[in-house]
Amino acid sequence: MNYGKLIYACAALTALVIVVCGVAYPLATTLIAAVALPGGAGGSPVYYNGTVVGSVLIGQSFSGPEHFHSRPSAVDYNTSASGASNLGPNNPALIATVLERISNGSMTADAALSSGSGLDPDISVDNAMSQAARVAAANGLSEDTVKNLIAEHTRGRLLVWGEPRVNVLELNIAVLELKSGKV
Repeated sequence: MNYGKLIYACAALTALVIVVCGVAYPLATTLIAAVALPGGAGGSPVYYNGTVVGSVLIGQSFSGPEHFHSRPSAVDYNTSASGASNLGPNNPALIATVLERISNGSMTADAALSSGSGLDPDISVDNAMSQAARVAAANGLSEDTVKNLIAEHTRGRLLVWGEPRVNVLELNIAVLELKSGKV
């Protein structure tokens, strides 16, 4: 048996697998994604005043009366710890948390319950509408103006799946732009 030929064949096969699986395939999938989904392949960044302030795909925490509030997150929107609270429906801690959110005025399900991923960037239209009066008053805008912004930023179902929704980051930027007179 010629070990030199065997070592050469193994090395050549290893190099071929590295080139195909480690370079060619990732490059091809990246190029296809960039052409087919240009925003998604780049992380779907959201810009405000020329600066990236977030992503359309990842939720953020907003507080204060002047902002629309995102859906609660069990992981504080930490992308490295994505997940739910894993508390069962009869868990006293979950029940107490949901009751506290409801007592604070959260009347829609997505305002009281956190998402499965903890990174939900969207809220329901009902949730956004329930926050419209607070956001309008805090920003010196009419409630009708804020409700019109919600309607403008509402996305429909994806084919037949899901419910209409509003991206919180984009909606908050629209409020800022309207308030500053950029719109």
